[in-house]
Amino acid sequence: MKIGIAFDLKPRVSPGAAVPDDYFEEYDSQETVESIAAALRTLGHQTVLLGGGTPFLDHVRYDPPDLVWNIAEGRGGRCRESHIPAICEFLNIPYTHSDPFTLAATLDKAVAKRLVRQAGVETPDFSVIRRIEEIGDVKLPEPPLFVKPLDEGSSKGIRGDSICRRIKDAEDRVRWLIETYSHPVLVEQFISGREITVGVIGNTGAPENPDRVLGVMEIIPKNKSNPDFIYSLEVKRDFERQVEYVTPPIAPQPHVRLIKEAALAAFRALECRDVTRIDFRLGQNGMPYFIEANPLPGLSPKTGDLPILSRLLEISYVDLIGKILLAAVERLNLSRAGVSTA
Repeated sequence: MKIGIAFDLKPRVSPGAAVPDDYFEEYDSQETVESIAAALRTLGHQTVLLGGGTPFLDHVRYDPPDLVWNIAEGRGGRCRESHIPAICEFLNIPYTHSDPFTLAATLDKAVAKRLVRQAGVETPDFSVIRRIEEIGDVKLPEPPLFVKPLDEGSSKGIRGDSICRRIKDAEDRVRWLIETYSHPVLVEQFISGREITVGVIGNTGAPENPDRVLGVMEIIPKNKSNPDFIYSLEVKRDFERQVEYVTPPIAPQPHVRLIKEAALAAFRALECRDVTRIDFRLGQNGMPYFIEANPLPGLSPKTGDLPILSRLLEISYVDLIGKILLAAVERLNLSRAGVSTA
């Protein structure tokens, strides 16, 4: 099978640039793209690098692959992750990962929270501020508060001082984020407790490959117990020194069971497909609080949380890619063509 990889590469931000150094944090490195391609070739497939945007469109219009492996973040507003799958659907090209609706709904963290709340999953109280002029008019939850961009990922705009213990501090943080990133801001009640991420692979209602939890991983700060720990940009960029990844979590087993149930409920409520990584805070009462879902989870073999979780589970990178591919292939009924996934 010829598999085309859709992606957006992270440009280099030079010192003194007009944008912050994490402005393109969501985009992938050449190493990640090449690692995915190498894994797919190991599984017996031909690969072609399609890129994103106009180059992607030019490629697929005139030489479409059998399947698009989509990790493209897109460029633009809150629907940017939907661009590639929307093109694929318009041109009738099969693709991996979630559809345009789910990618747009999950990128807007407030929309995602409303959907999972309707499914009975707890999430922190939150408010959205879209313009600086709204500061002071929008009613915020009770402090402490966590302030971050509404529709960004990869901890873009999230720093060690994103926790605000006073309304005035939260309003100042909102102002800085809007001025810096020109995006709306989510202000949510900060949940003090364990940082948890869950990998889910499969598809709801698929008898051959149903959605199931791959694993549950806890991110723990090294050398200290800190219920106010946040998985910030600074931590992610220095993860080997700052955090320890543990699976299964140190949390009590009844709490872990609740996390798994909440992850599958969120996966289904958001209608995710093939693979998603879902982040929670485990409150002091043992209740998992949904933070966000990542239907295009980072697949860097070194730094991606899902590959890190897989290594802890003794699942190789090639096998992880194979599991995601198998979920997509069976969902699309491509397995009838004898497609190899392992």
